[in-house]
Amino acid sequence: MKNKALKRLIFGLLALPVCFSLFSFTIIPSVPTDTVVNNGFKFKTVIVDAGHGDKTTGPGHFSRGADGTFSTERQVTLAVALKLQKAIEKNIVGVNAILTRKTPEDVSFERRAEIANESKGNLFISIHCNSLPERTIRERVGTKRGRGVYKTVRVADRSGKGVLMLIYALKRTREQQNEIKSNTLEEDIENGGVDPNDPETIILTNEYNRKFRVRSITMANILANQFVDTDGRRLEGIREQSLYVLCHAAMPSVLVEIGYINNAEEEEYLNSEEGQEAIVNTIVRSIQAYKDKVEQVVR
Repeated sequence: MKNKALKRLIFGLLALPVCFSLFSFTIIPSVPTDTVVNNGFKFKTVIVDAGHGDKTTGPGHFSRGADGTFSTERQVTLAVALKLQKAIEKNIVGVNAILTRKTPEDVSFERRAEIANESKGNLFISIHCNSLPERTIRERVGTKRGRGVYKTVRVADRSGKGVLMLIYALKRTREQQNEIKSNTLEEDIENGGVDPNDPETIILTNEYNRKFRVRSITMANILANQFVDTDGRRLEGIREQSLYVLCHAAMPSVLVEIGYINNAEEEEYLNSEEGQEAIVNTIVRSIQAYKDKVEQVVR
């Protein structure tokens, strides 16, 4: 294995922010400019994933997503993703944004992760809309012999409100380690493929995995603060979830639930130009803050 792999990893580890609680939303204060130097790492590529899509035939796994009263999750996420790609490339110098889908046609979970890895992304952002399942209530339908008669019915739960950030669950760590071996280490290996039993491979894989997880939490915290402090949005938190696209992307990854599409007020916001612009601007600010952080190391 080439020495550049170890050098890059060492610099990357030095650049890691302190790992705060998964449910903490405080950004570490900026360090004075005279104590910071560039660590050699260049943040160049963001993968923008528009969740779901119109169902297609073909191999892989698909999901149509949630429905609102007059719109669908797959429509909203594509509209936001297209705007986000343009805003990233316009406002963040030197950063390229790659979409996993550009049309209403769906892309399988497997292909989304492949696109991210083939593009050597430095950050994976997946855009989704949240929705609550129906709830069960008992409803009185009449009277019999002086006693009420009830039946159980299911009704829509439209009480959800706010944004939520998801990162991959620890129980799927092995899957990301496999993707790291296949997509991150291969360029650092001389004379062929990766030997999974080689001690150096094991060390590098574990450290990349740890670095990606810490950076995923860092990005999720930055997003959380930006949505709350700048946009005044309600925050549901940062959670772990076993999601295919997150654990199979060999890079820091965050899924952003931008609002509840089955809440009438939030659906209006998610479909409005004002709402989509605010969401895009918040994500762009967060990416810029994240980029500044990972490209620096404290002396």
